[in-house]
This record gives sequence, structure tokens and C-alpha cells, in this order.
Amino acid sequence: MHARDLNKLSMAFTPAGKEWRDKRKICKEEVFSERSLEGSEALRQEKLQQLVEHVGRHCDRGDVVDIYDVLLVTNLNLMLTTLFSTRSPDFDSATTKEFKEIVEVIAIAVAVPNFADYFPILKPLDPQGIKRKAELYFGKLFAKFERFLNERLESRRNNPGAPKEHDLLETLVDISQGTDYNLTTEEIPYLLFDLFVGGPETNTTSIEWIMTELLFNPDKLRKLQEEINSVVGEKGQIQEADIARLPYLQAVVKETLRYHPPGPLLLPRRSEADQEVNGYMIPKGAQILFNVWAMGKDPSIWTDPETFEPERFLDKKVDFKGQHFELIPFGAGRRICPGFCR
Repeated sequence: MHARDLNKLSMAFTPAGKEWRDKRKICKEEVFSERSLEGSEALRQEKLQQLVEHVGRHCDRGDVVDIYDVLLVTNLNLMLTTLFSTRSPDFDSATTKEFKEIVEVIAIAVAVPNFADYFPILKPLDPQGIKRKAELYFGKLFAKFERFLNERLESRRNNPGAPKEHDLLETLVDISQGTDYNLTTEEIPYLLFDLFVGGPETNTTSIEWIMTELLFNPDKLRKLQEEINSVVGEKGQIQEADIARLPYLQAVVKETLRYHPPGPLLLPRRSEADQEVNGYMIPKGAQILFNVWAMGKDPSIWTDPETFEPERFLDKKVDFKGQHFELIPFGAGRRICPGFCR
């Protein structure tokens, strides 16, 4: 996370202070506000329809469909349009493929165990090449963000009266030129990085696990199909407003996040003072990792934790938005994933 000074400028690692609070406020009021999400619902429906049509064409030809691949492309298409208004008639355009490669490499580089983390003497040697690869692909991603930003700034200078784009980059440029928030133009790529890296791959992995578990548990799949058919009909399309009427679907999502959290460990925290917890002394400055994978498998919390059982959530008022500490796949408190900070 020291690549590109992410440990200093990324919202995920910035110490809690005015700069961090301003970035969280931008996420809450501009990115993930109810107004913003309602305004982009049609775009999400459009990208989902493109996915359905793409899969349908492959099925008609009898081709094998890589679920992870098409889900990631869909999430990237949605993210690129939301951030930069990039649109392509092709499902998997050249631009999407470039971003896909970068996201996949970064996801592996961040997740793979690094011996140098356990043996600091090895850090300068980087024996697995993880640091070099991460810096290379972080650089590629930031170069693309900076190109989008510079093109937008140049367009504004050359055409000051032209209509503005309705995307997040336009909003962030407006914010950087205003006085309501403490956001500089140089910080925009870092905020884009936080939103971009934290979304598409995580969503893709979670949906892939949902589909995997449903295939391994056909009785759960049938139960979910029956619920959806009862609400939207066999040929209907689920709207986001329908989700509140689909309790079993919600339970399936929660159970998948318990059983297969997007990441086994939450982002690290640091102790601001000496603290004693259950007889253990946690010294000031200690890095703390929360093992949400182990929490989801804890038999003292969950009955039959190794069984995929969405029904456990039908009678429980447990959510994954940081209020119930037995299920915190996206964190909790003020450091919860920005998507839940509204």
C-alpha cells in the first residue's frame, strides 16, 4: 500500500482527520446519497440487460460462459460509465479489457501472502515480486485516471460554456474548484482509485459465490426462484424497489457474505492508545487485523457454521451494514466501506 503513496492519500488508509472526513462526506453526500443512487438506477438496469443479452447469445451458440469474467466486465462497464461517461456498443470493449487486466492483477497482488510482511528483512529484496508488480499496475491505473482527469480539465478550459457530463468525475472536478470540501485536483485520482478498486472485483466475487452455493444447494435455488416468480413473475425483471419484498433473496446474500466474505481480513486498524481487551494488552500503535472469515465460522455465534443455510437470517434482524458485529464483511463504525456510509 506504499505504492503511489496510497498509505498517505488513499481514503482507506488516511488517518482520521479533516481530509479523511471531507472525503467520507463526499462519498456520503455526492456518491452514495439516495439521490445519486436513484438517479443511476436506469444505468444499472441497462448494464444488467446487456449482460443478459450477452449471456443469451453465448447460450444460443452453445458456448461456455465464464461467470466471473462476464460479471466483472459488467461491473467494470457500470463503473466506467458512472465515473467517466464511457460508453461502448460492445459488451467487452478494448477499454474495459484494459481495466479488467489491471483490476485482476491488483486483486491478486493485494490478496496473495507476502513473505516480506512476515520477515521484514526481505522487504528490500521483494522475493516474490509482489511489490514490483503492484507498483507497475497501480501506476497503469493511475495513468488512466490522470488521463481522464486531464482531458476533462482541458475540455472545460477550451469549451467553458459546453454542457457538463453527468458523471462522478465532473462532480469531483466541481468539488475541487469549490470551497465546500477540502479536495484538490491532485487528490481526485486517489478517490477514484478507492471507489474503483473497492467495487467491481468485490461485487463480482460475491455474486460468483452466491451462484456457486445455489448450484450446490438446488433446494435453496428452487426456493429463491419461487420467491422471485411470486413477486415479479416468471418473465418479469427484478427492479431495485422489489428487493424489499424478497426476504429470501436478502437472506441468501447475507449467508453468502457470512460464509464467503469478499476478503478474509478487514483493512487494518491501528491502536491509538494502550488498550486491554479480554485480558490481552494491545499496545499503542499496534496494527490490528479483524478475521471476518473466522468470525463467520465461529460455532459460538452460528449454528452449523459450515452449512450454507440462508434460513438462519429469516428470523434474525442481522444485517451486514456494521450494526451487528457477528456479520461485518464490509467493516463497521466510521471506517466501514464507503458504500455503507450514507
